[in-house]
Amino acid sequence: MHRIAGWWDGFELWVAGLPFIPQFLVVLVGMVPISFAIAYGLDRVLRAVLRVLDRRYGAHPAPVRPAPAAAMLEPEQAAEARTPVQSGAR
Repeated sequence: MHRIAGWWDGFELWVAGLPFIPQFLVVLVGMVPISFAIAYGLDRVLRAVLRVLDRRYGAHPAPVRPAPAAAMLEPEQAAEARTPVQSGAR
């Protein structure tokens, strides 16, 4: 572990000693791929967690309702066969 810490300290000192433009390029080349990898990993983990927690993907899918019988009736009969739908608003 001390070897890794010593190497990292030396690398930091080397980057800090560079002029601005090379320093910027070294950090950019190193951080962009790492940042994309972290973002990709977080995206996959959060997508899996939210899929588990989401009610749309539960174990019991919603039943498929058949086409209403009123669609095959004449317009006058269809109006009589309709049931009122309530919005739930009060």
